[in-house]
Amino acid sequence: MGTRVNMEITASIVLYENDIEELRKAVDSCLASPLIQELYLIDNSRTDRLKQLAQDQRVSYIHNPRNIGFGAAHNVAIGEITSDYHLIINPDICFSPDVIESLAAFMESDHSVGTVMPKILYNGGEIQRLCKLLPSPLNLFGRRFAGKSKWGQALDASYELYDFGYDYVLDVPNLSGCFIFARTSLLKQLGGFDTRYFMYLEDVDLIRRIGQHARTVFYPYVHVYHGYRKESYASGKLMRIHILSAIKYFNKWGWFFDADRKKINKITLDAIAKHK
Repeated sequence: MGTRVNMEITASIVLYENDIEELRKAVDSCLASPLIQELYLIDNSRTDRLKQLAQDQRVSYIHNPRNIGFGAAHNVAIGEITSDYHLIINPDICFSPDVIESLAAFMESDHSVGTVMPKILYNGGEIQRLCKLLPSPLNLFGRRFAGKSKWGQALDASYELYDFGYDYVLDVPNLSGCFIFARTSLLKQLGGFDTRYFMYLEDVDLIRRIGQHARTVFYPYVHVYHGYRKESYASGKLMRIHILSAIKYFNKWGWFFDADRKKINKITLDAIAKHK
């Protein structure tokens, strides 16, 4: 597989009062890839102290006067770009330069793919199980409030695809927003993230909408590192935001009656069953 010489790739990171050294790793990872022509730092922080990371000429720093939310901030970058592919990453991500080259080559080889996610690892090297089914209300509310019960664990086993070994390419309907490598044309067509979500579930919503037009794929042959903190489990304020986003998601897509969810999830489960 090869990539076009004239390919354009952009990237964006949304900032909010981040640890500067952790953020520096994410910025340096993007700048280490010669394929990334421009990196947008969209800052929702109260001050512009993080602007000091925008020293490279490929970095565009934009400070918002208020915290407009995760998806809305990424949409600032999506509204400006004209690239072939766009990378959306969290501030606690780091990766080697070959990751972008491999993902771009994979996308170039199959134009039915709209977005692709590599293997996501904790900093210690363990796999993060971020390939999931489209959630039902039981998945999101059950795992939060009954996650340690046998019932809650059984829900997680299905939702988080415990039968999947993360060792082959798989079409997955729910990929993590911590690392989204997508066709810019699709992001533009869809209008980016749905800004009704301030934070949480906006990635599930976006990947689902991409999935209505193209394949959403897990690609196991390269990996990135992700700090990953379940902050909403420790913060009452973030928990309320998470629950509100879940209500907005199910109001939009359907609560217990969502025929498309069942059909889409079955395709992924059937594909996993064939590999057993």
